[in-house]
Amino acid sequence: MKLLFCGTPQFAVPTLEKLLAEKFTIELVLTNPDEPRGRGYELQAPPVKQVATRAGLQVFQPAKLKEPATVEFLSRFHPDAIVVVAYGHIIPKWMIDLPRYGCINLHASLLPKYRGAAPIQWALIRGETVTGITTMKIDPGLDTGDMLMKCEIPIRDDDTTETLSERLSPLGADLMVETLRRLERGDLVPQPQDNSLATLAPMLKKEDGVIDWALSANEIWWRVRGLRPWPGAYTTFRGENLHIWAASPAATDTPSGAEPGMLVAEHGRLSVVSGQGTLLEVRELQLAGRKRLPARDFLNGVRLATQERVGNK
Repeated sequence: MKLLFCGTPQFAVPTLEKLLAEKFTIELVLTNPDEPRGRGYELQAPPVKQVATRAGLQVFQPAKLKEPATVEFLSRFHPDAIVVVAYGHIIPKWMIDLPRYGCINLHASLLPKYRGAAPIQWALIRGETVTGITTMKIDPGLDTGDMLMKCEIPIRDDDTTETLSERLSPLGADLMVETLRRLERGDLVPQPQDNSLATLAPMLKKEDGVIDWALSANEIWWRVRGLRPWPGAYTTFRGENLHIWAASPAATDTPSGAEPGMLVAEHGRLSVVSGQGTLLEVRELQLAGRKRLPARDFLNGVRLATQERVGNK
């Protein structure tokens, strides 16, 4: 089977590597342009380009897919399928119609739940206990195409966006190979999505990281995990940004009369009063411009005032 492969971040790498190992013919790899990174702002190739280059594959990095030169160039290819994994571009109609088996997307949720750019993050933020991978045929809508195959996994209590991505990406690679094989055999029947069950997973913004201490400890815990590593869950402490890297709901009772945002320090443990009479134990945190610290080390470096709080109040 002849393929074009579209992908950019590390999440897409296992699928590209699996397709190569399974001897699919990859005629072209499309990925985002190199971007400046690090202190020196040197151009760095995206992970997919690095793998493709080492494998000797032809790489194409258009900034936009609707440019006439891009349309003309890609129209020279006649692939059986176009594989799309976290590419970062909306696939235009002319490209959807190019391959005979269509454009096959690997989406990191159990569609129709969490359509959009950040499905892993929002599954965690919403407190889901299971998630998974779906292969689907791309149509002009936002992740609305017919579903092909699914693979479900449990979400662990210690999962973050990073760890869940690392577990989903190799599963997705295997699922994509099986999907393509079955499409080629003709024994895979696409299933329409039930739009009434759809939820959205929009791209995260910096302000999504601000912690609302009126939420319950469980809800804040979900956000800490889902917002890691970016934009991170953060609040303010003594006028400085305070990043919460790790936390969990505390088993102890909330002090009588305590309001959300109040800090509670006992026996080297640090908790924050949260909404609905709950407590969030903070395990790892970081003041702006300083090192990440366990809560005990943070408390050793500050002297908390009575009823001191975090947040804007």
